[in-house]
Amino acid sequence: MNKQTVVALTCLIAGGALLGVSTNIAKYAGTVGLTPLAFVFWSITGAALLLLILAFFRRQLPPITKSSIEYYLVAALVSVAGSNLIFFSAIPQVGASFVALVMTLPPLLTYVGALLLKMERFDSIRALGVLSALAGAGVLAGNKLTAPDASVFWVLIALCGPVLLAIGNLYRTLRWPTGASPSALAPGMLVAASLQLGALSLLPNFSLALPDVDSFNVSVSIALIAVQAFIFAAQFQLLFILQKAGGPVLLSLLGSTAAVFAVPIAIFLQAEAPPQGLALGALLIAIGVGLVTWGGIRKPVIDQ
Repeated sequence: MNKQTVVALTCLIAGGALLGVSTNIAKYAGTVGLTPLAFVFWSITGAALLLLILAFFRRQLPPITKSSIEYYLVAALVSVAGSNLIFFSAIPQVGASFVALVMTLPPLLTYVGALLLKMERFDSIRALGVLSALAGAGVLAGNKLTAPDASVFWVLIALCGPVLLAIGNLYRTLRWPTGASPSALAPGMLVAASLQLGALSLLPNFSLALPDVDSFNVSVSIALIAVQAFIFAAQFQLLFILQKAGGPVLLSLLGSTAAVFAVPIAIFLQAEAPPQGLALGALLIAIGVGLVTWGGIRKPVIDQ
């Protein structure tokens, strides 16, 4: 196993663990009165500041060119602002464990997109994996939709998140600014995401305010935001390193890795009821992800 493979797999496991913890923190944040928008905005803003400071000391500040600004804005919208707002808004409605399992779908969607864009060559084993994982997602979504207290709207909204993540995985690979390092691109993307979320708060019924119920809730909210900011900073730094080392399909396995951590935490520490069809759905998704990654790390056909 070469050095690049070790780096990629290390980033995948560490990044997945952070994402799994993040999903459960988002659920707890809702119990102390933090709205999804406020939680995502302040956490992303804190993470952007942390990575900017790190980039400054490394002398790898984000490049400011026409192409890099486009990169930050588009990548931020699909990979950070849009997807995280969707997931964090859906968690109180459908549960952290369901969202964590939904987040296992980007590898399959990314692979399909990579095929269409000729970034990957067709492989029958991987195609079978796509079908298996989609069947697993169908089992989970079908059981969720038929539950007595099901919210069709929020189940469908949650399923939009993986689509955005897959688009982000492909876009960041295709449009990676020439010569830019992961340490420079991560803070640029987070700054753009912070600006986008801040602009959203200008609309009616969207607020960035912290809970004002009592001092305890405010203190807990600030602590949660601080923890989430550090998690986001580490998570997105690892994301860009993994993107460069392993390509878009391996990168998209972050959600699957996260589910290994997020689902047990949600069930055993947050007392969530396991999603209906968990065993069959998770098995089909696991088989699908395994088949998609069969043969080890595969680099895109295009140059990165």
